[in-house]
Amino acid sequence: MIEREFVAQKTKEYYIKKYIEGKLNKVGISEIKLKKIPLGEKIIIYTNRPSLIVGSKGANIKDLTKILKRDFKLENPQVEINEIKDIFLDANIVAERIADSLERFGSARFKGVGHKMMANVINSGALGVEIIISGKIPGARAKNWRFYQGYLKKCGDIAVVGVKKAQKNALLKSGIIGIKVAIMPPDVKLPDNIQIIDEVQQEVGEVGKEEKKKVSKPKKTTTEKKKKAEKSEKKETKSKETAEPLEEVASVEKVEEAEPVEEETKKSAPEPVEEETPAEEETTEEVSKENEKDEQ
Repeated sequence: MIEREFVAQKTKEYYIKKYIEGKLNKVGISEIKLKKIPLGEKIIIYTNRPSLIVGSKGANIKDLTKILKRDFKLENPQVEINEIKDIFLDANIVAERIADSLERFGSARFKGVGHKMMANVINSGALGVEIIISGKIPGARAKNWRFYQGYLKKCGDIAVVGVKKAQKNALLKSGIIGIKVAIMPPDVKLPDNIQIIDEVQQEVGEVGKEEKKKVSKPKKTTTEKKKKAEKSEKKETKSKETAEPLEEVASVEKVEEAEPVEEETKKSAPEPVEEETPAEEETTEEVSKENEKDEQ
């Protein structure tokens, strides 16, 4: 049956993850993913300490691939390691750090550990955080201590998908102590985060400003337009009148400057002497004779 194959595959993946977590304990493992590729199986490990997982010259990874081939019958397992940039936004790493600090310092300082981790998570940019420590701390009776800050979704799709959750155990002298961590990262898209209202308000404000401008500036009537045209015509005529006399003055000055030059040329050049030709003398004598005859 196909259903049985799916169930067998998922159980196999679960046992592989548990084995890797047990072997690489307290190394800061956040998540383990398994993918199928054409060459074989790919195992992706997200951690904040990649050097501890790789080992000297990749010795740890070589041992891990051999065991996965032998025990889990994987054909060609390929281990890939990805480093986590911000460790305080990862719930698994935060829970592991709380467990380590409780095992190191004991249950007497559990409040300081809880408050310090909560402050680190909020300072890294998380929207909200909740840490629950349950067990026989600080006395012989079991109690639940809750440290919370910010905004955290408890129900709905975001509480299932968006909120990061983790559970870890710490072994103390008084017994086992359980640690639950829930972190709401800053990149979660909340359905009640409405931004359309701001845009609508801006649009309404712009429309109101335009209406105010229209009201403050009334439309010009035809009479006002005619008056403006007459004023512009008068200004043009005045400018022309002021321009014409200037041209006349300039022309007069030019003429006055030109006349003395002509007089000087006339004075400098000698007048030509006209000589009477003999033909002209004969004509004068004939005219005098005719006049005498008429008088007789």
